Parts: sequence; structure tokens; C-alpha cells
Amino acid sequence: MSAPTMEERKACWGARDEFWQCLDRHDDNAGKCEKLRAAFESLCPALWVKHFDRRRDFLKYKKKLETEGYQPTEAAGKS
Repeated sequence: MSAPTMEERKACWGARDEFWQCLDRHDDNAGKCEKLRAAFESLCPALWVKHFDRRRDFLKYKKKLETEGYQPTEAAGKS
């Protein structure tokens, strides 16, 4: 696989941003953003899609930690 050109990277990032904005508007209901998800997957390499999906999850988790603080699970204390 060759490296994407600058135009291909910009198109990928733009599709990612539109998809993420749609998810934000619809409270992470991916069903309402299917067309944008398809565009995102078609414009970005598969590894990038996987990376960006994980990044979004991490950023949401990080934001939750910053606003709510760390809350251990019940299983954490039972080891």
C-alpha cells in the first residue's frame, strides 16, 4: 500500500470529521449516520478507520474522566 497523497488525506479527514459531527448530533446513533460512515470508510484506508474509531472512543473516555473523575468498577476491588 502506498502512502495517501495530501488530497486523499484531506478527503479522509473531512469524511471523518463529518461522520463524527453526525454522531455528536445524534447521540452516537450510528444508524442515522450510515451514509457518512460509508463515505468515511471508502475515503480512508481500513487501518486508519480502525485507528480513528479507537481515537474517538479514547477521546470520549478522556473527556468523561475529566468531567466526572475516576470511578472504579465493582470488579476492581474484588481481586
